[in-house]
Amino acid sequence: MWRKALVCAGGELQQLFRPWRTLASRSSSSVSSVAAVNSILLRSLKDHYVEVSKMTPPPKVSPPSPFTVEKGALHSGGAVLKRTYGDEEISISVMRLANIIPGDSGDDNVDDGINQLFLHVDISKPGQKESLHFLCGLYPDALGIHSVSLRPKADSSGFLVVPTKYNGPIFEDLDEKVRDALHGYIEERGVNENLFPFLQAWLYVKDHRNLLRWFKTVGTFVNESQLEASHA
Repeated sequence: MWRKALVCAGGELQQLFRPWRTLASRSSSSVSSVAAVNSILLRSLKDHYVEVSKMTPPPKVSPPSPFTVEKGALHSGGAVLKRTYGDEEISISVMRLANIIPGDSGDDNVDDGINQLFLHVDISKPGQKESLHFLCGLYPDALGIHSVSLRPKADSSGFLVVPTKYNGPIFEDLDEKVRDALHGYIEERGVNENLFPFLQAWLYVKDHRNLLRWFKTVGTFVNESQLEASHA
């Protein structure tokens, strides 16, 4: 449904493009056409902002204990969850996987599905300049490791630092016993499929807020441009 919100004004805009081009030589008509296009866009943005704002959010889900939500996570690109394990600090960032599970293309809910998640799991220890970093795929009933590497500790903003040296072997090339041991290592620290319900709901909320913010900021920009043009 959210994807539709970005394209609904297309048909109305097409009706204006032809007369806009043919009358481009007359400045007054050109200004009038621009104003009309802006008005259509503003009306569409407002209508869809109201529609999205009325959407029912998913049920509130708490992260599995002892993970806690990082303050300000909804407005940043850093860690979402944190916990301690002995002297270790564990932080988890999340995003959508590119290959979302496909479904019936006629189902309006398919576009909103978040059924595969991409996790950055960072495990750091005091006095260590590097942290152990796991890149994982998270699903409703499973977690899979894609890579394991040592990286410079994340800075205070929570954003990951891009590695500048050897990033470790391809995970699937490791011996099966080593792979199993690494899975056991992060599962012992609570990184497993039990995180999925919270992180899925969290992404829905984040996407919803980002979409509302997009409608509002684009509308403000277009409206200010229209006001400037009217006073020119």
